[in-house]
Amino acid sequence: MEITLLLGSFVLLLLIGTPVAFALGISAFVTVLYMDLPAIVVFQQISSGMNIFSMLAIPFFVFAGDLMLRGQIADRLVALASAMVGHMRGGLGQVNVVAATLFGGVSGSAVADASAVGGVMIPQMRARGYAPDYAVNVTANAALIDLLIPPSHNMILYVIAAGGAISVADLFTAGIIPGLLLMVALMFTAWAVAVKRGYPREAFPGWWALARLAAAALPGLMLIVIIFAGVRSGIFTATESAVVAVLYALLVTLTVYRSLDWNGFVQAVLGGARTTGMVLLIIGCASAFGWLMALLQVPAMTVALMQGITDNPLLLLLLINVILLLLGTFMDMAPLIMIGTPIFLPVALKLGMDPVQFGVVMILNLGIGLITPPVGPVLFVACAVGKVSMWDATKTSLPFYTAAFLVLMVVTYVPAVSLWLPRLFH
Repeated sequence: MEITLLLGSFVLLLLIGTPVAFALGISAFVTVLYMDLPAIVVFQQISSGMNIFSMLAIPFFVFAGDLMLRGQIADRLVALASAMVGHMRGGLGQVNVVAATLFGGVSGSAVADASAVGGVMIPQMRARGYAPDYAVNVTANAALIDLLIPPSHNMILYVIAAGGAISVADLFTAGIIPGLLLMVALMFTAWAVAVKRGYPREAFPGWWALARLAAAALPGLMLIVIIFAGVRSGIFTATESAVVAVLYALLVTLTVYRSLDWNGFVQAVLGGARTTGMVLLIIGCASAFGWLMALLQVPAMTVALMQGITDNPLLLLLLINVILLLLGTFMDMAPLIMIGTPIFLPVALKLGMDPVQFGVVMILNLGIGLITPPVGPVLFVACAVGKVSMWDATKTSLPFYTAAFLVLMVVTYVPAVSLWLPRLFH
């Protein structure tokens, strides 16, 4: 009865439009009262869920991304990507994907990418004859690459949800090849759709112009190298790397590019504080919810239930992916990581999957949920920028969605895709 009350009240609250954080907290509170436990337990779990030192990396990475966004880094990355791949068929679609990949190493946020890169690219694509639905779909799907390329604060959430025993450096490293694989898959899809629709190429600006644009973008791109090399070599921890990211972002935007004014700095502070507040509230309430699920043995019951359906490891992994994809259609990424990891990670471990590989699978899977209606916050942002309804964009999204799903299957069933690079550093 307790499990029914916990999950039933949570679903009911979501259906009537309650914000996810409050739905998690209220359902946990109601269940604790029903179990005749002290109500203060819920608030203790919320507090302890947010009071984790490694979680300091999240506000700093979010703030660094906001500084880079306000400092017009995206414009320079788009210009570089345009010079690199704009001459291919459907050139601006290719530019969009490559720019998202470059921006991912700066922001680590899919929503920020859809807003920043989409804000630059979608108007240009529409002005040059690209259909709005194509521009929006390329932008939304390319934004998923940001979730896999370090630094990704969602990977830090996964490490925390998994109990903190997984190396953040390994997880950062594990996302690189899947991120590049997704980039290639989306570039091919954008090219194929562009050929079918007869979209134009862009003129190649020449090698000298390419070198000049690369030099202009280099200071911003160096953030990727600094964070990855620092964390991987042990010079600083993931939490310390987030602070380094903020200091470097300030250095670049204030002294190198001189593109961040006082108003932009204030907006970055406010934006970072708002995002951090929302994320931490979700994490705290999800911690209380997850503690109750562990107390009620939901993870163990889930393992037994899934093994009762089939004992085929391949089918079980597919079943986990399908469940997560369905959950991702109506829940945001952060709460799903905090709730889903304790439930599905034990199943994956029992099947012999490495927890680092499962982390990459979960991040990519839930990322696809960010572009899937009815919620789909990344798709919503891209549609708002492109002035297209979600329905019109979804009608022609199948080729891009299929590309992302195929990459998810490769990452799920081919361990070397995510594990080869981390093992290379050991």
